Amino acid sequence: MIQQVSDAELQLMKIIWSKGGRALYAEIMEELAATGRMWQKNTIITLLSRLIEKGLLKSNKIGRRNLYIAIVSEEDYRTDQAKSFVNKLYEGNVTGLVATLVQSEMLTAKDYEELKKYWEGRGEAG
Repeated sequence: MIQQVSDAELQLMKIIWSKGGRALYAEIMEELAATGRMWQKNTIITLLSRLIEKGLLKSNKIGRRNLYIAIVSEEDYRTDQAKSFVNKLYEGNVTGLVATLVQSEMLTAKDYEELKKYWEGRGEAG
């Protein structure tokens, strides 16, 4: 099981994933600035260190710079978190989750049709 991450840690992971799973500290800073987030250097270093401790990242020195490399892919992280969510809130019952989405109007008829096409296409490919 992949460890949980904070919202701030997830933002950093999303930046690294968007860069093909590898990003220099300067690239991370540029992306944060582009989204209007102006975090302190120490905050970012702390968050990156936590991600390394949690086993989601590793870092390699390139001269005086650090290259951060994702060990866990975005797809694997999403899958793990989705399973954890369903198990925690719905005791593994995906139907309960879908029923909640429908009842709360978060899953529309259009979404249903798209999911149906995806499911049918998946059956043909598999």
